[in-house]
Amino acid sequence: MSFLVKYEKRVLFLERLTKLLYIFIYSEFMKLVIFISIFFLISNCSLELVDDHHGVYYLEKKEKKITVNQSNVNDIISIFGEPSTKSTFDNDVWIYIERKITNTHFLGKRKLVVNNVMVLEIDDKGILAKKDFYDKNDMKEIKFDTKRSESLEKRDFIYNFLSSLRQRINDPLGMRKKKRLGK
Repeated sequence: MSFLVKYEKRVLFLERLTKLLYIFIYSEFMKLVIFISIFFLISNCSLELVDDHHGVYYLEKKEKKITVNQSNVNDIISIFGEPSTKSTFDNDVWIYIERKITNTHFLGKRKLVVNNVMVLEIDDKGILAKKDFYDKNDMKEIKFDTKRSESLEKRDFIYNFLSSLRQRINDPLGMRKKKRLGK
């Protein structure tokens, strides 16, 4: 066989294949399949943003319902539920956290929308003695101590809590600690 004959056979084959594909693609069955697949793809998409909400919902609004020297432990638990963290020093310290992260657009970029922390100090009688509320802007203003101290008991509970929270945010899986220890 000569080269010309092989070339003509290949061209003829490609022509026939192209005609079959054209007939198949523009058939009513194929139009129906394409329409149904597009319908399922679009119906499964959601245009709503996905929010990850952790902690107590609407902490800032609920915070206004309690007052210092009037609200007791039962009032606090009925409004907020159990605290995220409890600590016992001279007074009980209860910490409530609210954190809301949302996707800003379809590419998956995440944005911190709400980051509230409320610290309640409860006296020996079960009455609210002190109430501190920190929002996202207050967190930026907190200055962390860069010095390393050998006596950690001089630091207060709130400093230790916020330091551990910062460490968990920066390294949630604890990989840096493992690298430092050589594991």
